[in-house]
Amino acid sequence: MWGARVAILVTAFESEGGCPVLVETGTNTHPARLAVGVIGPGRAGTALARALARAGHQVVAAAAVSEVSKARVREYFPRARLADPAAVVEAADLVLLTVPDDVLPGLVAGLASTGAPFAGRLLAHPSGAHGIRVLEPATLDGALPMALHPVMTFTGRDDDVDRIKGVSFGVTAPDQIRPAAEALVIEMGGEPVFIAEHNRGLYHAALAFAANHLVTLVTEAEDLLRKAGADNPERMLGPLLGAALDNALRFGDTGLTGPVARGDDGTVAAHVAAIKSAEPGALNAYLALARLTADRALAAGLLTPEDAARLLDALGDR
Repeated sequence: MWGARVAILVTAFESEGGCPVLVETGTNTHPARLAVGVIGPGRAGTALARALARAGHQVVAAAAVSEVSKARVREYFPRARLADPAAVVEAADLVLLTVPDDVLPGLVAGLASTGAPFAGRLLAHPSGAHGIRVLEPATLDGALPMALHPVMTFTGRDDDVDRIKGVSFGVTAPDQIRPAAEALVIEMGGEPVFIAEHNRGLYHAALAFAANHLVTLVTEAEDLLRKAGADNPERMLGPLLGAALDNALRFGDTGLTGPVARGDDGTVAAHVAAIKSAEPGALNAYLALARLTADRALAAGLLTPEDAARLLDALGDR
């Protein structure tokens, strides 16, 4: 689909007095490269800017506060100049606002209040929690807003840019510039998935539910195994969790295994007693997840209503 050269002409809303920005995709050469500016070149911002540079665009300016971020700019974008945020906006066709989620609203509002020249410029952020509403102060001044959230964590290592390849991006943008937003994701090696503005909260909650809580679950399981006498819980859990994740992604609820899915209420009751004795702080999490698992197993036809009732008794739901 993208093997041929595709030119996307993006025009800002006429009522806002915007100017056109040309984005070329599909080839390794870019006769009309975008000048990219980065405000907040942390781990994510650096990775995204490097991916855009690999695609043929040029990082021309960056606004950095910490010495670590300034060092990243010097290392990866030696031709880019360090400047204040308003100057970065002025120098760029595409501005990446890669700052923490809670900082983003204030940054956009502050730049708009100082008259930063947003008109006709693509303005993108990689926050999962925000859509394009957070960019409204700049949009009213003619910016072309887009949210490009890579579903990936970045570590600050040199291989971060390679982690983008094949990764999904949650994309939110007005209909007029959605093609440009999706083209930029594809150029970076990602896969765009459109998320409506009103669904951004649920979208981000789902990702946090999976990724963040998974770390907690795994580390808690490691602690329990150590208390049970296992010397190397990581080695024990690795193959098991790999298979469980594969089953979940391939088969969904029908990939459920274990005592809850089998209706083994006696085993579940023994789990409750053991965790209560060894790690009482983890008990509520176990109970909540077991109940949710029982509900899903029942809905998938893996449990009979009678088995589910016995399980709920074992979990203290009478």
